[in-house]
Amino acid sequence: MMNGYSIALPDAVRQSIREDLPEVDLISKQSLREQCIDAWAIALSFSSFKRVRDLPGEAIPGTLLLKEGGQDLHLRGVTKLALGYVDYFAAAFPLADIDRDIVIAGGLCHDVGKTFECDPENQQRWNKDGSRFGWPSLRHPIYGAHICLLAGLPEEVAHIAASHSPEGDNVKRSLECVVIHEADVAWWRIAAASGLVQPESLPPDFAKMFHQRSERRG
Repeated sequence: MMNGYSIALPDAVRQSIREDLPEVDLISKQSLREQCIDAWAIALSFSSFKRVRDLPGEAIPGTLLLKEGGQDLHLRGVTKLALGYVDYFAAAFPLADIDRDIVIAGGLCHDVGKTFECDPENQQRWNKDGSRFGWPSLRHPIYGAHICLLAGLPEEVAHIAASHSPEGDNVKRSLECVVIHEADVAWWRIAAASGLVQPESLPPDFAKMFHQRSERRG
């Protein structure tokens, strides 16, 4: 039972989330750790995806599509980059007050809404009649915030899901959200510049920024 809503969360699904997102075990607060797993389990149960690593490795459908690997690589990478920022500021500026647990939870759950936006079944419906449903009907930050709240995650994590993308340009982001936003942008830019994404999936602003490097051979 989560916030008055009852849903079965199979142990096998929860275990698969731990396997695909092992950084969840870095969260020191057990309740927050379990809520992150709950959020992904709920989101997967409402989608056609079986586990986190099944989600395509893309920023949004058709844009910045990884040549290899799925969404789990992005989620884990953003979380690790964000932790690098947190650890640096904690060491260099002991007075800096950044909530490490919220950063980890936000990093792992910032794109939980992609289970909705990137679901092929949803895209098929929206493509059929975007005038009725919109395209997409909800972007992943909005749906992700809904999932976070449904799972009982704190407002701070739901805010990160809602505001890590351009939607956050209309509000004042929390400090932890700023950390995830910057890590998210950096991850995609570095991946794209490294030649790790399909060149035809580069958005125009990325194509203007850099030439993609050829992949390492041998």
